[in-house]
Amino acid sequence: MESFRFSDKVNDIQPGIFSTLNQKKQELLAQGRTVYNLSVGTPDFQPAGHIMRAMQEACGNPDNYKYALDDLPELVEAVRYRYQKRFQVELEKDEIMSVYGSQEGMAHIGFVFCNPGDTILVPNPGYPIFEMSGVMAGARIETYKIEEKNGYLPDLKNIPEEVLERSKYMIVSYPLNPVCVCAPDEFYEELILFAKKNHIIILHDNAYSDIIFTRTQGRSFLSFDGAREVGVEFYSLSKSYNLTGARISFVVGNREIVSRFKALRSQIDYGIFLPVQYAAIAALTGPDDFIETQRQEYAARNKALCGGLRQIGWNVPDSQGTMFVWAKIPEGYETSLSFCMELMDKTGLIVTPGSAFGSEGEGYVRMALVINKEKIAELLRVLKESDIFQKDRL
Repeated sequence: MESFRFSDKVNDIQPGIFSTLNQKKQELLAQGRTVYNLSVGTPDFQPAGHIMRAMQEACGNPDNYKYALDDLPELVEAVRYRYQKRFQVELEKDEIMSVYGSQEGMAHIGFVFCNPGDTILVPNPGYPIFEMSGVMAGARIETYKIEEKNGYLPDLKNIPEEVLERSKYMIVSYPLNPVCVCAPDEFYEELILFAKKNHIIILHDNAYSDIIFTRTQGRSFLSFDGAREVGVEFYSLSKSYNLTGARISFVVGNREIVSRFKALRSQIDYGIFLPVQYAAIAALTGPDDFIETQRQEYAARNKALCGGLRQIGWNVPDSQGTMFVWAKIPEGYETSLSFCMELMDKTGLIVTPGSAFGSEGEGYVRMALVINKEKIAELLRVLKESDIFQKDRL
């Protein structure tokens, strides 16, 4: 039988590292091994009770199984309420739209701006969907380096002029997954001036503004003067509210971008499932003291894991934000992947190789803060008893 002929685009897509890690995890579990899975950023906290009750009640109404077609007016108002309360940002109704999680929204937004052959700017290292936003639209991908020597901030002055001239948009995200740093206020002020000067749209991914450790609360890109003139922000309910599987996020900001993106998405979906919308309303307008409690727990895990690893010989800096930790691999290992595989074999600890986030991530690994302090202490004992940090281990 003649083989099927698939598109060049899909043929270029390789199995993700998470599939490889998951396969190895299953092998270890089949051997009866204990596994410490810090590779995937799925919160281990439960959604708040009032959010789950709103979902359950909405699921009991048969009318809520029809096409939504649009965002409920109450949902739009809930986003306005949250942005004003949390970020002191006043949004208008036509500056708000929902998406099926930031991943889906980012995957499709490239179609709004790019014709085949256009250029976008993404961070390296950076979350893989950033690059995919351009790949889906047939755009050319240019990266800007995120380096330790620059505090993991983009060096805007050294992006080549010819790249800036042909770039349609630039994706920025702080606190940044995977490098786990926050950006100072003056960076955003510089970024907005940069975007205006070079006529580049800014797409800001704001998934972790409620999980930072350098101060009590993160900020929104839109809280800075001029931000709405140059771009939009993705605001997710996944990590702050533990609603990862519900898949709901929002694109907020520049009304023209929102309007064009809505028009595009009207051709490919029928709106967020209504019970999910009601759950989001409850999340955005209900009590939110649990978010601060979670932030403090993440901060405690951050200190326990990073401090404990330093004590046993792995120089891991404390994370500034996100639910992750970013660390250079120990001396004596050639690649981040080889280190990850040996680490998994010898200790059962699963982490993500930095190379999964771009070429500049090589030599690093990312760890998720998704186990409690007691489990972290257990993991540290296992690591200490192994030879994983000994240069003469081979």
